[in-house]
Amino acid sequence: MLLQKTLMKNVALAPVRAACIAITLGVGGISAQAADYTGPLFDAHLHYNLEAWDGQTGPHPPADVLARMQQSGVRAIVANSRPKDGTQLLASSPLTRQAGVAVVPFIRLYRNRADYDSWFKDETIFTMVQAEFAKGTPGGGAYKGIGEFHLYDSANANGPVAKKLMAFAEEKDLAVLAHVDGSAIDLLMANTPSKGQKAKLIWAHTGISGVPAERVDALLAQYPLLMGELSYRPGLTCSAAPGAPRCSYPARRRRPRRETGCGWCPPG
Repeated sequence: MLLQKTLMKNVALAPVRAACIAITLGVGGISAQAADYTGPLFDAHLHYNLEAWDGQTGPHPPADVLARMQQSGVRAIVANSRPKDGTQLLASSPLTRQAGVAVVPFIRLYRNRADYDSWFKDETIFTMVQAEFAKGTPGGGAYKGIGEFHLYDSANANGPVAKKLMAFAEEKDLAVLAHVDGSAIDLLMANTPSKGQKAKLIWAHTGISGVPAERVDALLAQYPLLMGELSYRPGLTCSAAPGAPRCSYPARRRRPRRETGCGWCPPG
């Protein structure tokens, strides 16, 4: 079953696997197993962006965000924020520890919205990632990944900075959180030293514009450490009895997701 392969494929990415399971079970009660699950959740895709809290004001100060996590049973998060301040705040805040929430910090590539469309060719992005990785988080913890980033044209996976970042991530044993289509997965993997055999790539939403389930299955088989993150991704987890047709996944327009700053808010 594709769901099992998506979630359980790689023991080397146990935290990510847990994250995918958590998101699958936490969004909408897709199956009987999901409806019965009452354990802790690991949110593998959370943005704590400027619109939510700018360090001084905003609709979702840290105490509010952490209270929501506690109410929802979230006990760990992959934090990646625009700009990086939101991730650093959650990673270093005493409130986070008091709430019992573990933060897995990623270096997001976006300093502002303009970076969405140019990061793959902007050398200052690569310089920033290197500097942030060397520095670590304010609490002294190491960054565990890079992303989320978007590619609305898969050819940009061959941009000069995209190539450098994929090689850097594999060299430093960092996971990559990428919101891309299936063609871009192949291109990104080809830009790693191992040609994708050692690259840890978390496929955000398991695609963009509705990659067919069969294509997802083939890519999971091809790349040992590729994982599918299932938030906002119907069509991969709701097949019924054996022989039943797969669920359809409606195509989405290729446009940036309007981020609200909270990982549980639907895309706009």
